[in-house]
Amino acid sequence: MKRIQFLNAPMDSATMAETVTVIRDHIKGGHFLQHVVVNVAKLVNMQRDAELADSVKACDIINIDGKGVVWGARACGHDIPERVAGVDLFHELLAMSAEQQFSVFLLGAKPEVVARTAEVVQKQNPQLNVAGYHHGYFWDDEQAVVEKIKASGAQLLFVAITSPKKENFINRWQDQLGVNFVMGVGGTFDVVAGKVKRAPKWMQNAGLEWLYRVLQEPGRMWKRYLVTNSRFAYLLMKERMTNR
Repeated sequence: MKRIQFLNAPMDSATMAETVTVIRDHIKGGHFLQHVVVNVAKLVNMQRDAELADSVKACDIINIDGKGVVWGARACGHDIPERVAGVDLFHELLAMSAEQQFSVFLLGAKPEVVARTAEVVQKQNPQLNVAGYHHGYFWDDEQAVVEKIKASGAQLLFVAITSPKKENFINRWQDQLGVNFVMGVGGTFDVVAGKVKRAPKWMQNAGLEWLYRVLQEPGRMWKRYLVTNSRFAYLLMKERMTNR
């Protein structure tokens, strides 16, 4: 796993298998790991949001989730073996946790969504120990939720809250969570629970997951992706001209 710098942001050039192995070995050794993924939107927002940038830079593993970031980094001369999508890593880590007898805690989404997610992942991984779960609407008493997570004895914590809230929450409370590994998983619980459909494989491979989301929720998503994709194209062009 190699750390690179792209658009003033650190990120790791790694495969899915390498990432899972590093996480497994650190948990077995009793060490703490803070994980995050970066995509086009997060990379663009980091340019203007200093708190988000600091929260991302504090992480031990920074996987490249977005295809646009993979292609952009490659265009600037970086060797990126593959995309490590957060939702796929989530499932890989659950399977690994079931095999290694690691316990997990699910945090985020609406109450019915996180409950359904816990039910689904338990069925998919019968040996998995789901130590607990809690919805993502707890901002009036973060301390109570942190104490609940610590009391559960979970070793892995998955946080399904929107960016930058999840990154800043994780960075703010990391020393008090009592877990060995924490990862922000964005809208993953909505996908697992069946509330939101994930883009077909061909769209994932073509880097068009953002378009699929716009087609699903045009009123809410079109402006967000228009702004971030346009800004990313400008930043990428600037980066390539600077490095010539």
